[in-house]
Amino acid sequence: QGQLVESGGGSVQAGGSLRLSCVASGYIYNNNCMGWFRQAPGKEREGVASIYTGGGTTYYADSVKGRFTVSQDNAKNTGYLQMNSLKPEDTAMYYCVADYIFPMCSLWAADFGHWGQGTQVTVSS
Repeated sequence: QGQLVESGGGSVQAGGSLRLSCVASGYIYNNNCMGWFRQAPGKEREGVASIYTGGGTTYYADSVKGRFTVSQDNAKNTGYLQMNSLKPEDTAMYYCVADYIFPMCSLWAADFGHWGQGTQVTVSS
């Protein structure tokens, strides 16, 4: 069975930075799209960013554009989410996702069948 394992979450003050990592193993290697979702208590799950692992095309939610950067190191089977200028409203559990999506990546949760366990990000004001 394939799996996704996130790391890098933690607590940071507003304006700070964190980098999340996601290591993929197993059959997940065949997926062409990797991404990140988040969910805060009492709020709906939100697609944050995704990347087409074949060509590097990226997609971002409007709420994180210009602050977050998604990337992928195919040699290490690892995805990253660099988060800068963090705000208290970025506080949430962050989940790594992956799947084979045609014709392009998306930020729709229903498109992704593989999910990690999540890593908590807390931003204090």
